[in-house]
Amino acid sequence: MSRPSRLQRQVLSLYRELLRAGRGKPGAEARVRAEFRQHACLPRSDVLRIEYLYRRGRRQLQLLRSGHATAMGAFVRPRGLTEEARGAGAPGAPPDGDEGPRSPLNDVGSPETPPNVR
Repeated sequence: MSRPSRLQRQVLSLYRELLRAGRGKPGAEARVRAEFRQHACLPRSDVLRIEYLYRRGRRQLQLLRSGHATAMGAFVRPRGLTEEARGAGAPGAPPDGDEGPRSPLNDVGSPETPPNVR
């Protein structure tokens, strides 16, 4: 087996650092492992993508090491739920038949008052 390249060594070092920084923070270690597994199949020749992901990982490491980070989460769309599957509406629009989250303000801009229930 050939020696790991400089970039491979940097990525492995980043992986170890992220795992260490994520200790004691809920969801961090699992998220780090999942991200690295997800991108493990990238071909070695895709250097631009690997470097992009490496820089992104470095930024996440800085955030984890800052005193403000208490957990690590992700805002992701569930797999299989694409715009086409949701409906033909505009991107980000709720699917047909669903009004989406309701605002406490009515159309006029004043707070809604519940109907008098007696």
